[in-house]
Amino acid sequence: MPIQITALNSACLGLPYNNTGLSKGNGLIIREKPSIKNNFALFDMNRAMLNKSLVSFKGYYGDPQPLKKLFWISTGRNDVYEDNWTKDHLYQVGMKKWVNAHPAELLKHTPEQTIQSLCTLIKPDNQYPGIPPYIPSPNFGDKWGRRANYIEINPRVLAKYDNNSNRLTDGLLNTMKLIRAVPTSPNSFANCIVLSQLYPSINGDGYDDAGSLYCANLHTGISQTLTADGLYGKMGADEQVKAFNDMAHLLGFKTGFRIPLSAGQLRVQGREFNWYDHEKAFIDACVWGIELGFDAIYFDSAKHITDRSGYCGVGDLPNKNQMGYILYKIREQTGRHDLSFIGEKCDNRYDYKEMGFTAGTDWGKADDFNSVRWESEQQSWSGEYAGGPEVSNDNDDGGIFYPQRLNRINSCLFGYRNIGEKLPSFMQMHDIFPLSPYSNTHEVMMHAKQMSGSDAWTKCERHYDGAFNTSPAATDYRNCVYHIFENVIKTYG
Repeated sequence: MPIQITALNSACLGLPYNNTGLSKGNGLIIREKPSIKNNFALFDMNRAMLNKSLVSFKGYYGDPQPLKKLFWISTGRNDVYEDNWTKDHLYQVGMKKWVNAHPAELLKHTPEQTIQSLCTLIKPDNQYPGIPPYIPSPNFGDKWGRRANYIEINPRVLAKYDNNSNRLTDGLLNTMKLIRAVPTSPNSFANCIVLSQLYPSINGDGYDDAGSLYCANLHTGISQTLTADGLYGKMGADEQVKAFNDMAHLLGFKTGFRIPLSAGQLRVQGREFNWYDHEKAFIDACVWGIELGFDAIYFDSAKHITDRSGYCGVGDLPNKNQMGYILYKIREQTGRHDLSFIGEKCDNRYDYKEMGFTAGTDWGKADDFNSVRWESEQQSWSGEYAGGPEVSNDNDDGGIFYPQRLNRINSCLFGYRNIGEKLPSFMQMHDIFPLSPYSNTHEVMMHAKQMSGSDAWTKCERHYDGAFNTSPAATDYRNCVYHIFENVIKTYG
């Protein structure tokens, strides 16, 4: 029988810990709920088989309702039914809802189950579930990015692995499965899902020997790691991206994607990149990403536009005036002035605001709550840009213990005296769903093969049972993360 976690009866940060995470004394109240059989299951199956035998849906690019199209392709029907699994795994705070389940369980769901789960989460009371015909991005105002909480997800970690062909695919579909268990946005600020990859990597894209994600081959379509082979000829890569954004928006998230700035880490249709010849090509790639439904862009190495200290990537970066022009043109060409531009490691200097950035990362000591609160007061004068703290970043080697992560999350989400002064904050997928002890974020950003190198991950679709930590301590940790977000929602709406 499925188990639903309905409450936490003690503050997670006050629990006893050991070096591997939380103790078994987790203070959870658990309740078993019987699974209710779907009376329409057999009828659905028969009708779907009949529909699929009668209709040859080859699809076309630019469908205005890509999420509905994905559901049709997956099921052969338009009707959406309530999902009892979702009801049995519901984490609800007021009107805010997400599911409470281990990533391995979520990733085993079909697209049909995933979309029906989504519709069950978002449907109003006493109404049938369904996919709205028009799905706008959640409205947090034009300056939402200044106070947002950014959560970076690496689709390569979630991607389906085929041991026979060494292909890595379905990254978007599996990200859609996972984000149902990410706490939704409070009313007071946005949670923004940032994909670590959108465009193809330079070497081996779509295969397990693919190289670093700190690069991008522009104007060669969407990364094959993200798209699904099973949708080829039925649904365009652009539609798959738009379907992801539609689902994220329905769940209450803003969305974004990462792109590098160092010239040596970029290509244009396989040709070497330079900022003199390819400025327009870079702008066009950013504009296309926004037109696919994203609300934000995370610019890798942005700090080094004005500060050359430390590792600066490979190759030249745009200068300050050029970067300001690029951000201006993206806003102008998309007609969107509610976009958020995040600069990696950008601090509180006025230069970054002047260029048009919205948020900087890794500014403020997240281990020290009072330091974050002090920094929020120092930057309260600026309503358009701020540098903010982070729980962890893409260089995380997995060595941070669970109590420290929880403390950082608490500082990032509560480190201010007034919600209007909240700093932007940044975290990784593994700060909510701990990765396997044998992997870390930086390695999977650098080498796809690192994720498919063990027998446990090559004998099946590796993410199901190998990518995430399955220990009781990891489960307790995830519930404590949920408890912190629950407190934010209860406190600030």
